[in-house]
Amino acid sequence: MNWKTFISGVAAGFAAGYVVKELTNQSNITSPEKILSTIKSTLGQDGETIRGSWIMMKPEKYTKNELDYDVYKGGLTKQEGLESTQYEFIADATTGTIIDFYEQVH
Repeated sequence: MNWKTFISGVAAGFAAGYVVKELTNQSNITSPEKILSTIKSTLGQDGETIRGSWIMMKPEKYTKNELDYDVYKGGLTKQEGLESTQYEFIADATTGTIIDFYEQVH
C-alpha cells in the first residue's frame, strides 16, 4: 500500500467528518432577523404599511400537532387604511417556516 494514498484517505475522512459534524451542530440555519424581514416583505406586498415589528432572538421549544419545534416568536403592526392591526407569529428556527400566524385580540 502506498503511504501517500493512505494519508490522503485519512485526511479526506477527517475533513468529511468535520463538515458533517459542523452541519449537524448548526441549530439555527435561519437567523431571526431574516425571518422577520421575510415576513415583513411578504405582508407589505399589498401596499399596506408595516408600522412596527419585533422578534425574540432566542429560540423556544414549541409543540403543535404533537410535533416539537425550536421556534422564534414575533409580531408586527400592520396599517390597513386608517386602522392598525397587530399580528403575532411563530416560525421554525431551523427553516424559517411560519408555523402559526394570528391576529392579536385585545
